[in-house]
Formats: sequence, C-alpha cells, structure tokens
Amino acid sequence: MFLQTVKSAGLAHMSYILGHGGEAAVIDPRRDCDIYFDIAHRQGAQIKYVFETHRNEDYVIGSKGIADRSEAKIYHGEDLDFHYGNPVSGNDIFEVGDLRLKILKTPGHTFESISIALIDTQFSDEPIGVFTGDCLFIGQVGRTDFFPDRKEEVAALQYDSIFNRILPLGDQTILYPAHGAGSVCGSGMAEREFSTLGYERKHNPMLQLSRDDFIQTKASQNPEQPPYFQKMEELNLTGAPGIYCLPKPKPLSAKAFHNAMNDGMAAVDIRPPESSAGTYIPGSYAMSLEMVPGFAGWFLDYDTPIGLIAEEYQNVMTAVEYLLRMGYDQVTAYLADGMTAWETAGLKYERIPALFAADLGERIRSGESFTLLDVREPPEFREKHLDNSVNIYVGHLPDHLDEIPKDRPITTFCSSGHRATVAASVLKRHGFENVETCLGSMQACEAVGCAVVSGE
Repeated sequence: MFLQTVKSAGLAHMSYILGHGGEAAVIDPRRDCDIYFDIAHRQGAQIKYVFETHRNEDYVIGSKGIADRSEAKIYHGEDLDFHYGNPVSGNDIFEVGDLRLKILKTPGHTFESISIALIDTQFSDEPIGVFTGDCLFIGQVGRTDFFPDRKEEVAALQYDSIFNRILPLGDQTILYPAHGAGSVCGSGMAEREFSTLGYERKHNPMLQLSRDDFIQTKASQNPEQPPYFQKMEELNLTGAPGIYCLPKPKPLSAKAFHNAMNDGMAAVDIRPPESSAGTYIPGSYAMSLEMVPGFAGWFLDYDTPIGLIAEEYQNVMTAVEYLLRMGYDQVTAYLADGMTAWETAGLKYERIPALFAADLGERIRSGESFTLLDVREPPEFREKHLDNSVNIYVGHLPDHLDEIPKDRPITTFCSSGHRATVAASVLKRHGFENVETCLGSMQACEAVGCAVVSGE
C-alpha cells in the first residue's frame, strides 16, 4: 500500500495519491498532472479513480487531464451540476485494492463539499485517515464566506459536517486536508502538515467553540476574495484541460521585450523586493516570486500575454508553474539575460526607493508630511499599525487611487515589505511618481522600536 502527498508550493495546495494491488486513486489533483502518473507507475499501479472534494476556488484542478490520459473515472459531490465526471452520495464506497474509500457529505465550505474516509480492510473497518478538502484544516477550519447572503446557514453546515461526520470517525484518524499554512483558503493554519482528529478535537481553536459561537465567528469573517476565484470556479465547473508538459516561454531580447510591453504585454518582475530598489522597469509589476500565487490573480488579465523578469531561468519556470495552476496560459516570454540586458541596451529604468524602518519611525515622530500607506488586510491593520497610517488593501488599490494624494511622498507598508513592493509598483503604473517602500515593514519596525498602535 502507498499514500503520497503532492504539495504545490505557493498555493499551499496538497493533493494525494494512494493505492494498493495495482490500482490507485488521486484526490484533488493539480493541473500539471504528470507527477501522479510518475508516482503510480513507480508503484506499478494504474489510476482508477479521481476524486474532487469540491469545486476549488484557488487553482485549476487537473482531473480531466488525468482522465484524458487514462481510464480513470472522476467523482465529485452531487450537489453541484458539474459538466463532467460523476456525482457521489454520502456513504458511497470505492475499492482500491484492499483500501476502501467511503464518501462523506460535508457541506459548509461549499454545498457540494465531500470528505473521504480511508479504511485499510486488511486490519479493520475503522478509518485510518480522512481527506477533508477545505472543510477541516490542521489548526483551523475552511472559509465559509462564498455565500454572503447565507452566512449563518453555511457556517452551521460546516460545524455539523465536522462534528457529526468527520470527528466521529475516531481520534485515531489521520487528517489529510487540501491546504496547509499560507493558503488563501484559510488563515491561522498550523505550520505542520500532520495531525489526527483526536489532536484537532482537543487543540484546534475553532473546535473548542460551542455551535452558536462557531457560527457567529465564521459568519463574522470576511476574508479577501481575489477576482481570479471566479475564473477558477468557471474552469473547475466545466473541466479545464490538463497540462502534461510545462510550456516554455520564449526568451526575448531587451528591445523585443520592451516592444512587447508597448504592444500590451504585462511585465511581471519576480525578483526579490530589494532588486526593485535598484532597478525597476517602468510599467512592470514588482511581484517577487513567492508573491505570484497570492497576487497575480488580483492584477493580471487572462487574455493578456505575460512576460517575466527574473534573475534565474529556474525562477521563470517556477512562475510558469504557479501561473498555469491559476489558469494563466499566456505566459509567453521572459527577459533574456535579465536586467543586465535591459541596462546595457540603454533602455530606461527607474527605482522604487527603500526606506529604513528606523528612518520611517523618525519621520512619523517629526510630523513630516507624507502618506504612510499600509496595504495589509484590514484585520492585520486593526491588530496593530503605525500612527497616522492609511489602510487600503493591496488588491483593492486600483479601485481607490483617488483616495491617495499625489502631491506628497507615499511610503508603502505591510508586514515584511513584499506586499508593499507590489503596491508601490501598482501605484507607479498609475502615474504616482514619488513612491517608496519600507522593506521589512512591520517586522522591522517592531525590531527597531517604532511606536506601534494596537487595536482600532
């Protein structure tokens, strides 16, 4: 028997392949699906089933890609009209060698959400594990904000799914969620990727609440929903084609890259934030590689070609992976030889100046006239912020530009400087010239002793 986790970095997505006796099943596969065939073939197995725990919002699922290359059948919850695959009901049973998979209906995150109990029939009829999708995470539970006019209803469904269907599987049951820490599908998850239902029952903060308190807590939450979620829901309802070999964007000379930008190509600079402090291509998005999964979906259009600016070619291909998993199929080019080529071609570059945290603190104390733009999410801002700062979430900046004065310097600010750099580049793209970013931001400010305001 085998069970392997396939983790997709950036999106913090976890999918699974398991099998026995020459048969295998895949749960919540990613779009670039070669890895599942590689694992199955190494185990001498053929993929028999593909299960989707729900219509995912944050990445393109790879079920059709697997089915198109095999005889695998796709299954998902019956309470949504998918345009492909087969519906399953609660208590449906599937056999994979001596492994038994039992379907549990666990609505809440979405109405069609299912979980899958794993049973090793060689030893017992009791579950050994459960794949919970976005219903129950390690240290948290899934978000329930996709139905704003039915907040209490879906929160109640989530609670009942966890307490009436998942936890009764037994404290020994190993937890296999669809996401880990860093996912946009939930916050506050544990950094570890291993747990049991017994441990979660005792220590998961959300599972210590009464039913009423759980419902009120979930109903009051309003996490950000990147606009690309709608595209993911559309693709995952109809079934997107799989990716078997990562496409390779073509290298462009500096002048060709410049011309492509003039023709409408969106340039994304995936170098670290510190690089933009030295050289920044006007009109580009300064979005470090680790920020691409979280923020590309806020700013990039699906019909616009994308060109990448990177320090190393391997970073280009990592960004391609991230973007393809989010449905961006037009990553067409990268800047050959990076910024050195741009500079030696005599093409214009600017910089996004970096402000030291201690200097920012002194600027605030002296009463200097400038705009301190905090681009973190509102709950982060409410917890702690710097005096006289203005909070506009980075993803919402394009809709609030008229609220930001252009006649004085702007310092962008977040928790570490990464989101602040994205925000600074967005402002520069919209004609704001006197923009700088505080690298290190809140973490640096706390380290050097800036005055931090807690609460509202």
